Amino acid sequence: MKSLKQLILGAGILAGGLMSAQSSDMTNMLKVGLNTGISTGGNTAANLGVDLSYQNLITPGFGLGVATGYNHYFGKNKTINGVNVENNDFGVIPVAALFRFYPQQTGFYFGTDLGYGFIVGDDKVANNVNVDRPDGGFYIRPEIGYHNRDWNFFVQYNKTFTGDKGQIADQKYNAGAIGVGFAYNIPLGK
Repeated sequence: MKSLKQLILGAGILAGGLMSAQSSDMTNMLKVGLNTGISTGGNTAANLGVDLSYQNLITPGFGLGVATGYNHYFGKNKTINGVNVENNDFGVIPVAALFRFYPQQTGFYFGTDLGYGFIVGDDKVANNVNVDRPDGGFYIRPEIGYHNRDWNFFVQYNKTFTGDKGQIADQKYNAGAIGVGFAYNIPLGK
């Protein structure tokens, strides 16, 4: 009976703590989300990703933080100079600074993530062509969307710049997509 009382007391304290965190000013928050998009290049068809970021509201209208996640790009077969190229899937793991501008408490917002995108997966660009894929490059992800206390819904462009690395004849290597996504805001308190 003593352990049941302790369990109920512990559950009550935990619930009270969670409820007070939900009602506290949301100056610190963890954002967890999903995104999907259509590729902007010839070697991939689409992407699907998960997002994880931490944001601190410096002022009520401006947030700074760090962002990471994983974006999976689905390879697309393509004929280049009469050769069928079987492009491989790959992933991008960004490590970026997050900047957000919130003109109003609820409504429109815009921002960007800037950093480095690590490209992971098969070492070759394509299954049947011996060209090494790039390891990564400068990463940018501007987004525009709608926000409220709990959710962000957005349109975004994400791109990892690789220069001329991974190019096959007329096909430039591309790690970029235009798409949509959403994120759930988990308040961490003041």
